[in-house]
Amino acid sequence: MANNKKSSVHPPSRKPSPKQMDKIKSSVFTRGLSLAKMTLQAGTQLAAHNLKHHFSSPEEKNKSWMDFVKTQAGMVSAELGELKGSLMKAGQMLSMYGEHFLPAEANALLKSLQADSPALKWDAIEPVLRKNLPKDRFQELEIEKEALSCASLGQVHRARIKATGEEIVLKIQYPNVDQAITSDLKALRTLLGVLKLVPKDLNLDPLFREVHEMLVQETDYELEASLTEKFASHLRGDARYVVPRVYRAYSNKKILATSYEPCLRVDSAEVQALPQERRNQIALQFLDLFFKELFHWRTVQTDPHIGNYGLRLRSSAGGADQLVLFDFGATREYPKPFVDSYREMLRGALFAEESVFRRAAQDLHLIVPSDDAELKALFEEFCFEFVEPFLPPEDPRLPPGAMDDEGRYDWKNSDLPQRLSKKIFNVLRRFSWRTPPREILFLDRKTGGVFIFMAVMRAHLRGRECLLQYLEPPTD
Repeated sequence: MANNKKSSVHPPSRKPSPKQMDKIKSSVFTRGLSLAKMTLQAGTQLAAHNLKHHFSSPEEKNKSWMDFVKTQAGMVSAELGELKGSLMKAGQMLSMYGEHFLPAEANALLKSLQADSPALKWDAIEPVLRKNLPKDRFQELEIEKEALSCASLGQVHRARIKATGEEIVLKIQYPNVDQAITSDLKALRTLLGVLKLVPKDLNLDPLFREVHEMLVQETDYELEASLTEKFASHLRGDARYVVPRVYRAYSNKKILATSYEPCLRVDSAEVQALPQERRNQIALQFLDLFFKELFHWRTVQTDPHIGNYGLRLRSSAGGADQLVLFDFGATREYPKPFVDSYREMLRGALFAEESVFRRAAQDLHLIVPSDDAELKALFEEFCFEFVEPFLPPEDPRLPPGAMDDEGRYDWKNSDLPQRLSKKIFNVLRRFSWRTPPREILFLDRKTGGVFIFMAVMRAHLRGRECLLQYLEPPTD
């Protein structure tokens, strides 16, 4: 069977390390013991660090503290890379929006969990397949022993259906990761507390409940199969997008079988070498898809990892470049009242209509009447800047250099994410933090991913026209 690993992707789209693991600690007891030892070690090292630098100057204390956190992040990343599972995935999730409200040290540790971890050897993953596939179904397949890609919750193997020659991929969940979600999250929270990386008055309960719920969903491959089919149905007839076909005969809660969809990574040299206008068109397709998900379908794939999107270049001048969409495990449905209010808040920010914006922000409970007037003003300032890529070229809110000579927003060279982060930190320094509504958490994660995609494509794009058509509620 031909192997296109160099130029193709498939979820989770993280390249497997040359090193492979013989096994992972899959039982709740052994995982708990390993994590308890790691936490105890971290606490002991923290005590020694504090004692050593008790009489140091403030400058020396700050430098030594950051060095200490970096060391701990490396140790935690190495340990969790061997454990795999929900703890590693939770760290990745938390770091996506932790930049907005977690201390920099805590986010540095969480970001360390995004490092690639090795794939399991075939001898360790084959028993999972044999346990979860009927014997006759297993024998119908010719499966490549080397993983096509791997991540925290499972890994992907390419396969061929012997009778038909169809090429498929099998997403195989690591043993017992679903059973360890609660204990893994508890361990992560304990670790953050032991290292004193989170302020005592910061209530993380809603955040961890949301992460727990999403992890439970992401380990249900039967649900992911249904969500994949739902997106395929939404996009049927739209030649700009490709959604893998689900093979139900080889799928269940622990295994997801879909069609093998060869494509290029969006950050590949081939894609980056495309002419500017062609990259702009691909970026516009991506933006249009996001707005459709949120405002028309109210069903959003909230995992923005760049590897969840591939690109199939058109074969003729009249055709369309196709976005290949992977990994629907983190898909979230949003209630109509939330989407309606979010649309109004966006409209208020886009057109600088303060009354519209404030009413919608209160409906979403992002601000409440009792909030300090200065806090409300800072939040409004943040949101009015958030819509910068969709402003007209003559808008005074645009900073110098935001648009190119043709009046198109330059996503790659924009410093908007950095400016927004500074505003958030300014709010946190001066006001007590309130955990945002649960719907916002993963939507913020997705919008951050949208900006990254546009920047990777080095898009010069007027997104305003695309957005405006979605600011009117759909007629259905």
